[in-house]
Amino acid sequence: MKKTIAVLPGDGIGPEIIAEAVKILNKIAQVYNYKFEYEYGLIGGAAIDKIGTALPDETLDLCKKTNAILFGAIGDPKYDNDPLSKVRPEQGILGLRLALDLYTNLRPIHIFKSLIDKSPLKPEIVKDVDFVVVRELTGGIYFGKKGRTKNGNSAYDTSVYTKKQVTRISHVAFKLAGQRKSKVTLVDKANVEETSRLWREVVQDIAKSYPQIETEYMFVDNAAMQIIKRPSSFDVLLTDNMFGDILSDEASVITGSLGMLPSASIGDKTALYEPIHGSYPKATGLNTANPIGTILSAAMMLERSFGMTEESKAIYLAVEKVLEEGYGTKDITTDKILGTKELGDKITQAI
Repeated sequence: MKKTIAVLPGDGIGPEIIAEAVKILNKIAQVYNYKFEYEYGLIGGAAIDKIGTALPDETLDLCKKTNAILFGAIGDPKYDNDPLSKVRPEQGILGLRLALDLYTNLRPIHIFKSLIDKSPLKPEIVKDVDFVVVRELTGGIYFGKKGRTKNGNSAYDTSVYTKKQVTRISHVAFKLAGQRKSKVTLVDKANVEETSRLWREVVQDIAKSYPQIETEYMFVDNAAMQIIKRPSSFDVLLTDNMFGDILSDEASVITGSLGMLPSASIGDKTALYEPIHGSYPKATGLNTANPIGTILSAAMMLERSFGMTEESKAIYLAVEKVLEEGYGTKDITTDKILGTKELGDKITQAI
């Protein structure tokens, strides 16, 4: 079997962590007699520096013709620190999501047993944590009309959602819950926002088609608290673009490190897989970044896009084995500290 993967390393630590995920995929190909072909593309700050745009046409064309996309990280402080910059690295990933209609973002929140003591929460609170944040990716405040007045004294960002956008991702969430613990929690701000009231209306209607699924409705401020107080009570957490971005980053801290978590951005035709963390420019080139989130993103790709369930599980078990042996990058261990490349090697050997 041959599969072609678009590889977009991006900025900062992106190239380093992507290299380890590719290393793992090559090992899987060797063990299971597959062939993965990689086609690399520019995106984000790296693309701006070379071409002047965050999402070159060549990169978009590449992503459209390959079987799946493996993405590193995006962002550069020289653009973050210039509020007047018209071109920003983040436009690359936002543009890619919109162009490919990657409307569903899945962020699984799971803690490895060997890392329970790394969580800032008490072990009894986090020991049974296993939920998924289902975040809508193509609407809301990130894509609405935005700007400033001529005198520069005021600015605006508009949040817009359509019934179609809310309906299709809601079905994804309810179907996913049916494969898990049969519970969906809609997170919104329906007491304030009109878009949230639309979300709640649509979800209430869709829930009637899934009578076996428990449906819960929660304001986002309460959800932020409950993720800390009782995270194990969640199964599938459904929410909009901005709330999903913030809450999934909050939830990631439960696992002990932002570097541990994978994600998938899925459309009807293709999917993109990436760790949830950013480009971490301060660590660029230091061989200290945690590659596990990217490696597990590759595992998600094997299962969801290629149907390689056994191979995906092999990666997960290899990561679990290495962690149980006490190895990790400095964000998750103080004993058997390994560099980015060395941790990738250790997981490869475990496979």
